[in-house]
Amino acid sequence: MIEPDSAPGADMVQIAGGEFLMGSDRHYAEEAPAHRVRVNGFWMDRFAVTNRAFERFVAETGYVTLAEQPACLKDYPGAEAERLAPASAVFTPPHTRVSLSDPYQWWSYVPGANWRRPRGRASSIAKLKDHPVVHVAFEDAQAYAHWAGKELPSEAEWEFAARGGLQGAEFVWGDELVPSGKHMANTWQGEFPHHNSYEDGYGGTAPVGSFPANGYGLYDMAGNVWQWTADWYQDHAKTESPCCTVTNPRGADRETSYDPGTRIPRKVTKGGSFLCAPNYCRRYRPAARMAQPVDTSTCHLGFRCIVRMT
Repeated sequence: MIEPDSAPGADMVQIAGGEFLMGSDRHYAEEAPAHRVRVNGFWMDRFAVTNRAFERFVAETGYVTLAEQPACLKDYPGAEAERLAPASAVFTPPHTRVSLSDPYQWWSYVPGANWRRPRGRASSIAKLKDHPVVHVAFEDAQAYAHWAGKELPSEAEWEFAARGGLQGAEFVWGDELVPSGKHMANTWQGEFPHHNSYEDGYGGTAPVGSFPANGYGLYDMAGNVWQWTADWYQDHAKTESPCCTVTNPRGADRETSYDPGTRIPRKVTKGGSFLCAPNYCRRYRPAARMAQPVDTSTCHLGFRCIVRMT
């Protein structure tokens, strides 16, 4: 923690903290119920962590991400050895309309895909240095944050910052998805997952800061890449005292964050990504949330950091 008026680093925005209505009763079930929350002040990275910044971290520490290592056999009993080889989840659009109930129609684990090679062994980040780093599992984001002298935000801190001072607005910029025809975030236009019209100019990640900042001066708090938070996942309905204001909530215990039938606990991710579309995933909103297994990395998941004030 730092003194309130002492900037902890370049490109960090001071968030004064306050009270807000967290979640939503109008959209996906996991966002409900909307409830009052108060957060203390903190500083937040203006941008999601980029490939350039993550590359510097790796160069200084020799860190190896989870996607660059074989999966742990004890977490996947009975799995074939070749399926445990280093890999990460990559989106590949199908050629025709497919059932939206089967994400394996557009997701696959690609051997050799990692933060350096986001689409597999033949790809690179040579021209993507200012794009958000992807293919980072939770422990990778946490390791970077520790190296940088920072932390990952709680879900409440992230959502408060994303709202940018707009109480109850649908999006981080207001209530209209495309105000006056202007795209405000890197999302999917067209029919997901087979047709993207690229009206916002991007078919994958965009360089950080390509779209307007929110009211707090934070970029890409909607779309581009999902972002890890520090909180173990639980339903909002299970939060303590949902009828009363809760100060600085920190999510569930690890033991309650498991999806039934799995061995891997889950963290909350926020913000949506370039794959969010009106016909499939309207999660480019501050209230939206997803449960992400801590060992899973993808081509549309990154993070940003905070430093809390004293």
